[in-house]
Amino acid sequence: MPTPTPANTLYWSTGSCSMASHLALEQVGADYAGVRIDFSRNEQRSEDYLRLNPKGRVPVLVTPKGVLTETPAILLYICQQYPQAGLAPLDDAYELARMNAFNSYLCSTVHVHHAHRVRGERWTDDPRVVDNLKLKVARNMADSFAYIERDYLQGPWVLGARMSTSDLYLFTIARWLEGDSVDVARFPKVADHMKRVADLPAVSRVLALHLAPT
Repeated sequence: MPTPTPANTLYWSTGSCSMASHLALEQVGADYAGVRIDFSRNEQRSEDYLRLNPKGRVPVLVTPKGVLTETPAILLYICQQYPQAGLAPLDDAYELARMNAFNSYLCSTVHVHHAHRVRGERWTDDPRVVDNLKLKVARNMADSFAYIERDYLQGPWVLGARMSTSDLYLFTIARWLEGDSVDVARFPKVADHMKRVADLPAVSRVLALHLAPT
């Protein structure tokens, strides 16, 4: 008997924002397959991969209707495909907008701060400028997490009493703080949040994959 084809295929890489989508798929119990893209071997620039995502980045989610990219979009798609999992307040337009606003902030601002340390060549070809971009990474990341600590984590989860994709996305980004020379202990709510998310069985399963050697 042939093996059923998974409904979705996620292309992910270790240490990247793609973990958020991976966590969401696992948390909702989605029917999916995962494909690891090894950046150290430049697999994201291969012809086959660029046909999926000409941007040469992760995550990529191949769905029955087509290819999706960008973390906030993929997270919302997963929530709408698996509404019974309750990872988004789909019944409350305001709360859903708050979730998307937070996810957009992580994507457009916090991720960019971090990328100045590891992807400076996106902004300049001058090696001296690349080095200079790294100088404010710790400060910018710390300022962003101070804002998150103060204005977003009012309850145990980002949206308060209700867990959402924002919690999985925040957990993913917060794991970068140590490498960016920011001590998460400066942000007690964020530190507590990381422990709470890490204790979820789905998160443990995904972390085991992302931490496994290539």
